[in-house]
Amino acid sequence: MKSAGLHTIPGPAKRTALVAALGLALAAGNVQAQQAAGHESTMVKLIRSLIDSGALKPEAGQLLLQEAQREERAQAPAAAAAVQAQPGDVRVPYIPQTVRDEIREEVKAEVLAQAKDERWAAPDAVPEWTQRIRVQGDVRVRNESRLYSDRNSVIEVDWPAINNGSGYDVNSNTNLRLPPLRNTRQDRNNSWRIRGRIGIAADLGGNTEAGIRLATGNDNGPVSTTQTLGGGLDKKDAWIDQVWLAWKPVDWLRVVGGRFDNPYWSTETLFSNDLNFDGIAFQYADKFAGDDLSLFATLGMTPLEYSSDGFPSTSTNKQKSRDKWLNGLQVGAEWAFSDAHRLRGALAYYDFRRVNGRLSEPCALYAGADYCSTDWTRPAFMQKGNTLMLLRNIALDPADPANTPQPQYVGLASEFELLDVNLRYTLPAFGGYGLQLDGNWIKNLAYDPRQMWERAQGGIVTNLAAAADGQPSSADIKSGDTAYQFQATFGVLQPGAIGDWNAWLGYRRVDPDAVVDAFNDSDFHLGGTNAKGYYLGASYLFGKRVWVTGSWFAAKEVFGPPLSIDVFQLEVNAKF
Repeated sequence: MKSAGLHTIPGPAKRTALVAALGLALAAGNVQAQQAAGHESTMVKLIRSLIDSGALKPEAGQLLLQEAQREERAQAPAAAAAVQAQPGDVRVPYIPQTVRDEIREEVKAEVLAQAKDERWAAPDAVPEWTQRIRVQGDVRVRNESRLYSDRNSVIEVDWPAINNGSGYDVNSNTNLRLPPLRNTRQDRNNSWRIRGRIGIAADLGGNTEAGIRLATGNDNGPVSTTQTLGGGLDKKDAWIDQVWLAWKPVDWLRVVGGRFDNPYWSTETLFSNDLNFDGIAFQYADKFAGDDLSLFATLGMTPLEYSSDGFPSTSTNKQKSRDKWLNGLQVGAEWAFSDAHRLRGALAYYDFRRVNGRLSEPCALYAGADYCSTDWTRPAFMQKGNTLMLLRNIALDPADPANTPQPQYVGLASEFELLDVNLRYTLPAFGGYGLQLDGNWIKNLAYDPRQMWERAQGGIVTNLAAAADGQPSSADIKSGDTAYQFQATFGVLQPGAIGDWNAWLGYRRVDPDAVVDAFNDSDFHLGGTNAKGYYLGASYLFGKRVWVTGSWFAAKEVFGPPLSIDVFQLEVNAKF
């Protein structure tokens, strides 16, 4: 029988009363006999004694006393009819099973809660701080072949090597050496390359997170974390790939600062998959109409390069800060309709500020000067393809003008303000598979050959055709301002089970000055702009988190001397 009175006793008092009653009951072997004789049982007398002595609180004792008397009355008829106890028999008072079960469950719950809070007496107990940290990483092992056409031009200047050195003397009277040249005809087969990345992210409370990630890489370039093996079995470098703090004041807004993943939805035509962003980004995302419609937007401010605080180092007159920035704004939406059909689109504007080169004031290097006023405008990193201009206006030595050395750096001739349009249509296909169609179109709104020519004052050194009359002009600049890409992907679009696979086929064209060549895909045409061609590949998931991928890129130049480059990659990827 379940007593309503005992249920009102507080948990600790209830356990105290139960323990006391059970202990005393073991000494009262003749309880039922006393009940049959009409006497007050020993149990009742002992409870009264506990109340009088203060061992039980009055309110708890009275409730327990009422329970004992109620049970005594209920058992009286049965006790009267019971056989007289024999010597050696032990009588145990009856405690209702429902009451015992309830007390046991309350004790169990309280003990487990305490153990969980204090991290003791639990087989899976781990320190509390580990619950707030996530460890993630990935590993890739790749075999890569680079295949060049034997019809390629052998004159492909390595302009980044010139900018990273002391300049190239363009005066043929004082320098007979060729500039640094790229390989354009000799294949590079079976290069083994790796990529490893490991990072942690921590929940700091208050809707705040922090993260840091390390990655491999041949150098500190921004577009690739791939490391080429070999090198006499030397140890490989690790770089700080990401360091960031993020805060979500509300569900639909995330603010992240530091060095972090690409915050924009874009293709590798514009930004490499390995590219991370410095600075700060505000990301909006929300859903409407029962999650069928979602809106998103990103505002980002990225410092690309700060001018040196001490430039020029050998002058008492320092230049003011002339920093390079990338400011971006993207808005987009995704609509789910019909049966598993989804349409996603985004429009973005990217403003690259002060990335173009500038012709310097006259600088008398012959007189001992070791800099020119616009040396800072040369890019910190380049791949290839953009139209380049000479930066230095070098004064000639009046005593020997023909033999004055003219070591030059180069900078970007064009300015860059990009309009970027992305579309994606996802739909079901036959056999239970999916089909995804992607399109990307980019236009450089700041491209202007006349301004490029005036800015360089005729010192254009790439993407320039020979003039028929021997007097080149802006009309001889062979460049363009547009890039586009189309891709179709078929199979399991989000692989997650062993045996899942997908394949893709795409075409890409990037005019020389459509985008900044420093930041896009480093595999297609081995990076940069002034490239067009197709690519294809397939992936197969043979482990829960392990898959094999094969890719083929076939690309050639858009303008200028022939430069065809095919790239084959076979790789195994794993993530954890």
